[in-house]
Amino acid sequence: MPSQPTKSGIVTDEASGERHIPESVRADGSTRKAIKIRPGYRPPEDIEVYKNPAAESFRTRGKGPPPGSEGLKDEPKPAASASANKNAKRREAARNKAQAAEAAGASAKAPEKAPEKAPEPVVEELDSEVEKAKKARNLKKKLRQVKSLQEKQEEGAALLPEQLAKVLKINELIRELDALGFDSEGEPKNKEADSTKDKTADD
Repeated sequence: MPSQPTKSGIVTDEASGERHIPESVRADGSTRKAIKIRPGYRPPEDIEVYKNPAAESFRTRGKGPPPGSEGLKDEPKPAASASANKNAKRREAARNKAQAAEAAGASAKAPEKAPEKAPEPVVEELDSEVEKAKKARNLKKKLRQVKSLQEKQEEGAALLPEQLAKVLKINELIRELDALGFDSEGEPKNKEADSTKDKTADD
């Protein structure tokens, strides 16, 4: 008994194991002879195309449910026991009681609330001073590094291009420190003025 024909139309005789394409009738009424297929031959139509599962999932991404969710849907939920039901009811009652107590407490405290005070600007001033001091510290650190590089250059040491770029920015760092109220050594200008006043008073 012949097997089911493949995509290319090849039929295998189960008794003898021979493969052939059975005879057929053309559109003009003439008969097409049966064709024997040599053993081991497999036409391109019958070769299964390999499908990469990773590529397939990439192509179909976003079209279906999240991976693994199909199995979760099929799993039947275990029936809750009597003690579990009782515990669930107790938890629900306790939750409702707590919510009612919170609502009562909130309504009692509501009229006692005092109007909120506007935030004091002193805190902002302090923050700006802190930020200023932090920025000055960073600039002083950079200035120290640049000065040490400058000394190396004066001694004849070869500097890298990025180190030379830092040395060229020394005036810019001094200007930034000056804008923050510090001198080229990174000391506050107010302190210098106070020290000069003390010297003049001593004289």
